[in-house]
Amino acid sequence: MIFMKKHLILSQIAVCASLAFAGFSAYADVTGSAQAGQGKVWLCTGCHSIPDYRADYPLTYRVPMLGGQNAAYIVTALSEYKKGERKHPTMRSIAASLSDQDMADIGEYYAAQTASSPNNPLK
Repeated sequence: MIFMKKHLILSQIAVCASLAFAGFSAYADVTGSAQAGQGKVWLCTGCHSIPDYRADYPLTYRVPMLGGQNAAYIVTALSEYKKGERKHPTMRSIAASLSDQDMADIGEYYAAQTASSPNNPLK
């Protein structure tokens, strides 16, 4: 019984790790541009630029600030919303409209934002 649980846990970890690496490598050939991303984040700002904002549909979600976040993480998260692997309905519909290039550009835009960036309403 213990062996089966350990085997199950180890196999789940292996699957998760392989999917994570596959997600990063799938976008390796798309190069994002922070400058291009600046024109694509207008929809993001409605929620992600409000400090401590909580969305309340369908459940209460803490909406993260995206400025300074790792570009690859943003691309992976958007891709997972697009594929339905993440469940927030608003993010799923927004991500469904984005191309791989859009996701890479948005990721680079937010990755370029830092605490020392000028006060930018788009971060």
